[in-house]
Amino acid sequence: MATAGKNSSISSYGAVDVVKNRPVRFSSIQLQEFTNNYADKLGAGGFGVVYRGQIQYTTQPVAVKVLDTDMGRRAEEQFMAEIGTIGRTSHVNLVRLYGFCFDAELKALVYELMPNGSLDHHLFHSDGDGDHLSLEQLYEVAVGTAKAIRYLHDECERRIIHYDIKPGNVLLDESFRPKVADFGLARLCERERTHMTITGGGRGTPGYAAPELWMGAPATHKCDVYSYGMLLFEILGRRRNYAAVAADETDSGGEPWYPRWVWQRMELGETEAVAARALAGGKEEGKEGRKKVERMCAVALWGVQYRPDDRPSMSGVVRMLEGDEDVAAPAVSPFVHLDSDQLVSQTFTADTTTTFGSTT
Repeated sequence: MATAGKNSSISSYGAVDVVKNRPVRFSSIQLQEFTNNYADKLGAGGFGVVYRGQIQYTTQPVAVKVLDTDMGRRAEEQFMAEIGTIGRTSHVNLVRLYGFCFDAELKALVYELMPNGSLDHHLFHSDGDGDHLSLEQLYEVAVGTAKAIRYLHDECERRIIHYDIKPGNVLLDESFRPKVADFGLARLCERERTHMTITGGGRGTPGYAAPELWMGAPATHKCDVYSYGMLLFEILGRRRNYAAVAADETDSGGEPWYPRWVWQRMELGETEAVAARALAGGKEEGKEGRKKVERMCAVALWGVQYRPDDRPSMSGVVRMLEGDEDVAAPAVSPFVHLDSDQLVSQTFTADTTTTFGSTT
């Protein structure tokens, strides 16, 4: 692993390493220079605050994530081991790690910057409520995100569980190709904990986290499948799942909690209503567009099954989305365990912070 010099500017050797996919170790002084003294804050997530920067001797814009962790010097060996794992990942749908900092006063990661920001921004914060994205674009985002998670689960030397799949951690490049961010950070920042609960401020975001996390049960890679299913519902609905929850399962605007509404429509065979929302603003019409929506709905419903063993693998998810494996909606509602409106409200209320990415 390359190390940039301790002087105030990155060496040309370090710049070459960045280009060659080798994570570079930067000093806190260098990151201060890259970010112009942390002048441009892009956002914040569960592990820290993100700033825009640019690596010297390159034209490469970067996102510098300053980690919120009390990790001491004695943890440097573990930190470096996890950085090595993250640095060895390579997939077209994963955000690339350029480098890191591990100083007494600063722990940070340096990533490529995504010019189109987060999926969260496009679905929920743009004019038109995400309608400027076509179904085909959203479908490609869904498939690319699934392939990234499949890679983390099945194709890395050591399985990486993300623990926080959500629209804010799906970033979009100049072609709106999705890249998953923040993978590996749960182990990096909370290595000593074997499993976390939502009430304990641990892994995952309420509204996307699997039931076993907020119940305090040990987490497996199937928790990512659940979170992906919830993300897929939001892609289909072009709206937040949880924002509509109230005592009568509607918000002030009268909209139902979207995942359960999809299940009810699918159970009744009323797929046209689901397709109408998913196709909003897109150019897709006719049988092919409706088939794509039905397939995505079925995958989402399987993904959010209550029991982890009932959820498909991410390899299975990719096959089903791409039409290489037949899929039909499950026969039993995945939400039967939600036997009170109070539990629904407690379970599916989330914060709205997004992770790094350009918002311009």
